Amino acid sequence: QVQLVESGGGLVQAGGSLRLSCAASGRTFSRYVMGWFRQAPGKEREFVAGISRSGDGTLYGDSVKGRFTVSRDNAKNTVSLQMNSLKPEDTAIYFCAADRGSVVFTTVARYDYWGQGTQVTVSS
Repeated sequence: QVQLVESGGGLVQAGGSLRLSCAASGRTFSRYVMGWFRQAPGKEREFVAGISRSGDGTLYGDSVKGRFTVSRDNAKNTVSLQMNSLKPEDTAIYFCAADRGSVVFTTVARYDYWGQGTQVTVSS
């Protein structure tokens, strides 16, 4: 089992940047595919980015490609999301999630563990 805690959210102007971090407990972090999702009010939870267990494979949602970068540090049990060129439509609660599988999936149901989320608000 793994526990996830996100940090780094906040309020930023459009065009600005934020870096989210997710700290994982446990000694088996490197066995999990990690994902970032977001949920805006009244909308379904949406895949943002995912990273393979070793970190050599990444996948991005269409709306964030070229602006967001996901990375992980297995020695520190952390996964990060660098968000650049932020837009008001990026406003949401951002969640990190862990999947015991070996492939980066984009569906919510694939992920076994979730953090509590961190709020990101982008003002216009």
